[in-house]
Amino acid sequence: MLKKRIIANLVVRDGIVVQSIGFERYLPVGKPEVAVEFLNAWGIDEIIIADINAGIERRIPDLQMISSISKKCFVPVTVAGGIKSIEMMRELIRCGADKIAINTAAVEHPSLISEGAEVFGSQCIVVSIDVRKNSEGKYEVFSRGGRRPTGLNPVEFAQTCEQLGAGEIIINSIDRDGSRKGYDLSLVASVSDAVSIPVIALGGAGHPRHFVDALTTGKATAAAAGNFFHFCEQSVVLTKEFLTRNQVNVRHDTYAQYADFLFDGGGRIQRRSDDELQGLRFKFLPKESI
Repeated sequence: MLKKRIIANLVVRDGIVVQSIGFERYLPVGKPEVAVEFLNAWGIDEIIIADINAGIERRIPDLQMISSISKKCFVPVTVAGGIKSIEMMRELIRCGADKIAINTAAVEHPSLISEGAEVFGSQCIVVSIDVRKNSEGKYEVFSRGGRRPTGLNPVEFAQTCEQLGAGEIIINSIDRDGSRKGYDLSLVASVSDAVSIPVIALGGAGHPRHFVDALTTGKATAAAAGNFFHFCEQSVVLTKEFLTRNQVNVRHDTYAQYADFLFDGGGRIQRRSDDELQGLRFKFLPKESI
């Protein structure tokens, strides 16, 4: 059985990783290089770097940033943001990107999907689909950073992207972005059922249970999150432990283990009892090898 993937989505604005809330509010977190270095240490499976200024400023994502990140990163890196040509893709791959994600370009110039797949292979081309409910309560694809309605149905558009050669689909719920209410499972499942390529759920993670739901009920191949992985250095390890306890097959590749810990209702590790902590005072722990 293929292992499910846990992916960190780093939204970068003005060279700084930010928390995104509804595609409208952005709270600063820190340097991308630092975030990538820690995520590597915590056992993340993949990282998405989304340079959201690139599309607005009509430029390629920051090549110096991508090059610096790739030197510190030992997992696949997907780069997104304003990418609209094969030349842009080639430059990013030269700087260390493993995959290229296109969003607005996939809507406005769908032939770029086929061209990219032909030049670099389908496994390199990811289509990121931003979705929100419109005034009629129906799911609709939005482009230009979630600001422009396209009239496209996300399920049909995902199928078109697959036919054109996309290797993966990111399905991102604008309505759930930064909400901590969980993924839009109906949206994710509908796309997962409609295509045969991997589907990555994004938008709304606020509890380890939400990852379980996306990978089971939502039928996603991978679950991505941004805000959830900020400020808590063991959140990747803890999330994977929670997934394992709920019979979701994931990769464990860090020394930190929480197999004998309990989780509280908020998805955090419970504090050990006083008696147990007292006993640890006299327990010999061999030096850890890293």
